[in-house]
Amino acid sequence: MPIYEYVCMQCESHFEELVRGEEQIACPDCAATNVSRQFSTFAVHGAAKQPSFKASGGGGGCCGGSCGCGH
Repeated sequence: MPIYEYVCMQCESHFEELVRGEEQIACPDCAATNVSRQFSTFAVHGAAKQPSFKASGGGGGCCGGSCGCGH
């Protein structure tokens, strides 16, 4: 069962809800059923390319050898 993020179109409250199938979602603050599913922050960030932390062989930082770690 996925967790979705919603915004209430009545009171503009933002909330998360565990959804089972085509279940009708109601706002926990005002009980309105006029809610809109939002893009998940996790999904947006999870799709991005992750930075590489490999040593680049010179110049600055401990991995570059400037701290005396022997690299």
